[in-house]
Amino acid sequence: MRPDSDPTPEFPPISMAALDAWRASGRFAQAAGHRVFARIDDRHRDTRPWLLLIHGFPTASFDWHPLWAHLAQDFNLLAPDLLGFGDSDKPRRHDYRISGQADLIEHWCGQLGIERMHVLAHDYGVTVAQELLARDQERSTSGRSTRIQSVVFLNGGLFPEAHRPRLIQKLLLTPLGPLLSRLLTKPVFARSFRAIFGPKTRPSADEIDAFWALIAARDGQRIAHRLMRYVRERQRQRERWVGALTGTTIPMRLVNGALDPVSGAHLVARYRELIREADVVWLDDIGHYPQVEAPERVHASLRNFWGRIGAISPAG
Repeated sequence: MRPDSDPTPEFPPISMAALDAWRASGRFAQAAGHRVFARIDDRHRDTRPWLLLIHGFPTASFDWHPLWAHLAQDFNLLAPDLLGFGDSDKPRRHDYRISGQADLIEHWCGQLGIERMHVLAHDYGVTVAQELLARDQERSTSGRSTRIQSVVFLNGGLFPEAHRPRLIQKLLLTPLGPLLSRLLTKPVFARSFRAIFGPKTRPSADEIDAFWALIAARDGQRIAHRLMRYVRERQRQRERWVGALTGTTIPMRLVNGALDPVSGAHLVARYRELIREADVVWLDDIGHYPQVEAPERVHASLRNFWGRIGAISPAG
């Protein structure tokens, strides 16, 4: 259990009880023939801006649970489970592409009437955000209004050359991938998952139970090799997605857990090389899941950023 795991914490931890409540409060929709899940808070749709939260691989929107109540004080919130993740459908033979995930988000935006939004993205979700940014730049070129007002990235593979996948991720991309997906168990997942957290912020058994419940829902672990293809897609689409970062004029911030072996300090170094006047918040004792490992520090950095750019009241 982490040092900040108070019985009544200000930033509630991941747990099975919290997962049950999260699921009960979610909504389902049909998108491109699939049933998809999202957690939404639109109680203040007429007075507050929208924030889109895009989760990572292999987890789901529930990653945002520790921050949810705090973010809802400033924003309307949309946190979908991307196709193949969490409680959204997990078709076995689907060709999972980042463009399809961006289409799913645009479907939700259409349903909710979201015309403008801020974005908070993690891991796999940063690539989906890059695709959304690329689409916004295409809208701007054609004279149409853009949708994204700002982006905050948490640890993720913004640049394929700075992404260091774990051994199990590499193996999932080989011809052994389908077999490994069928053999993926909670103990195997737990060992690999704990290794990407900071040494003092590793997930508890209850947190592992909740994360695994989302992965294994409807045998989702069996499509892990299909979902992992995004790593190769990043390489093929590098010019488009890195260009979306270097070409945008909207405010951006990177909040990075430096001890992450996948996209930690080395990712920050590359970000500073390529992004002009890079805005980086460095969490030197945190790993790949900052929003779970250090939610209070992440939230402070988010409010600082949004207050500075005028998205929220600095004293709100």
